[in-house]
Amino acid sequence: MSNLRNQVQLMGRLGQDPEIINLESGKKLAKFSLATNDYYTSAKGEKVEHTDWHNVVAWGKTADIIENHVTKGQEILVGGKLTTRSYETKEGEKRYITEVVCNNLVMTQK
Repeated sequence: MSNLRNQVQLMGRLGQDPEIINLESGKKLAKFSLATNDYYTSAKGEKVEHTDWHNVVAWGKTADIIENHVTKGQEILVGGKLTTRSYETKEGEKRYITEVVCNNLVMTQK
């Protein structure tokens, strides 16, 4: 059961082309936003679509695959774990961000 801790799987579409960052250390980072949609029926009987946006990051070979094969609007399935990190703005304010660290990727048909 320990392998079930902190796992996430999301299927959605990219909101924009992935941002690829080549770090000085030689590592590659891919960053992108993923939209997932949910549907429900309102009290009036109308079908309503709700979209959530998720920040996704990938490293190394997974980032290479994303750089070469994934584009805006494409539907993909990502698997990974949730992480939260903090950073400080130029104004000195502390901000927090939650991201999915992708270590598995399945590309659906374009």
